[in-house]
Amino acid sequence: MNPARTVLAAGCVLWRRSPWGDGGLEICLVHRPKYDDWSLPKGKLKRGEDPLAGALREVLEETGHICAPGARLPSVHYIDGQGRPKVVDYWAAEASAGSFVPCDEVDRLLWLPPAAARLRLTQPRDRHLVDALLDALHRS
Repeated sequence: MNPARTVLAAGCVLWRRSPWGDGGLEICLVHRPKYDDWSLPKGKLKRGEDPLAGALREVLEETGHICAPGARLPSVHYIDGQGRPKVVDYWAAEASAGSFVPCDEVDRLLWLPPAAARLRLTQPRDRHLVDALLDALHRS
């Protein structure tokens, strides 16, 4: 990989306890109309931006939620739509205050139990991050 060409991005596996009384875990997925896909909140880093700061900024921009970062999760490496290598650093993050407002970049948001989130994610490369989150939460 040519580091000068590599696109750097960051995001979070955003989670919460279900507000519906059972206290079950729910994971946030966002729908991006440009790609018509379901994804975890993430985005490109600004020049010189710290990856964790970028991940928290992207979560707020895409979901409307402030979150508390937790464990570092595995990075995802792939080739983007323009043929450039891309590396996305991820963290577990618990959602706190906020509310979703649809926009051009993200038009829908879902909170799903882990098994359903894993199935709904469009890219198979993102599915192992659900397992990584569950492992991190069980260790803490």
